[in-house]
Amino acid sequence: MSSARLPLNAFRAFEATARLGSMSAAASELGVTHGAISRHIKLLEDQFGLALLRRLPHAVEATAEGARLATTLAEAFNLIHLGVSRLKPSPLTLSCSATIMMYWLIPRLGDFKQKHPDVELRLNVNYGGVDLGRDEISVAIRNSMYQPADDMVVRPMVNEEIGPVCHPDYAARIGIAGPEDFLRAHILETATRPDAWAQWAQAIGRPDLEIRPHDRYEHFYLVIQAAACALGVAMVPRLLVQGEIASGHLVAPCDFVAGPHQLSLWIAPHLRHRGDLRKLVDWLLAEMRKSVGKAAEPAAVPAHSP
Repeated sequence: MSSARLPLNAFRAFEATARLGSMSAAASELGVTHGAISRHIKLLEDQFGLALLRRLPHAVEATAEGARLATTLAEAFNLIHLGVSRLKPSPLTLSCSATIMMYWLIPRLGDFKQKHPDVELRLNVNYGGVDLGRDEISVAIRNSMYQPADDMVVRPMVNEEIGPVCHPDYAARIGIAGPEDFLRAHILETATRPDAWAQWAQAIGRPDLEIRPHDRYEHFYLVIQAAACALGVAMVPRLLVQGEIASGHLVAPCDFVAGPHQLSLWIAPHLRHRGDLRKLVDWLLAEMRKSVGKAAEPAAVPAHSP
């Protein structure tokens, strides 16, 4: 295959399919049809004369040759993104979960804009793994349940504190005075943290306490709202409910304890020296320190921090 005839759209379709393990997922990411993805991959396989994917009942996986090609293509596309970003810097994009954005970031965002009116900032709602280069994200706030790529710059933000919260009227009605009282409460959980109650029981030294959830909500912002509406007791990170507790919409009957997770900043390595990014990172770290106090600051810095 000559370089003048490199089928770049087909390469992009194949790389996305191999990475996601699904032609449908690749089609959704690239904004094309499933049929277009299938045709692109067939074109490559015909030109190379070998199979690049194995078709499984509900997914696809790369063959050995396909995996090698997919890795090379991913590196090439990242280099393209890097070259373009250096040629014409784009606005910064900050990614975090919807709950962090709603309850922590947006209430403070006016302060950042007032201090740095020259910095153009976009927001991206996402809480899982991410390829900062491919997804054009400058900085991401992520929980340690997710692992960053090896080349990503990581700055620890805070050791997470967790605890049960509910409406003050609900706490009074149930009569919550200690951990055992939650056994007769209506327990709420979030699908993004199904082990939260067990992790809390472990953290308070009561792994024998089997608190079984009754209702499940998809996200933290939903379970926080449910607790504020006196629908039960939710297990949440303290950072997300400070405002609700201060306003009296929620109470934390057993306070908060150190949980097993940590929040960190993931920083795109090719942007780490940009002045506007440093302003954003410094502001985020300073705001987090003000939010949680010294006690909850992380103790260690990963080796690949800047």
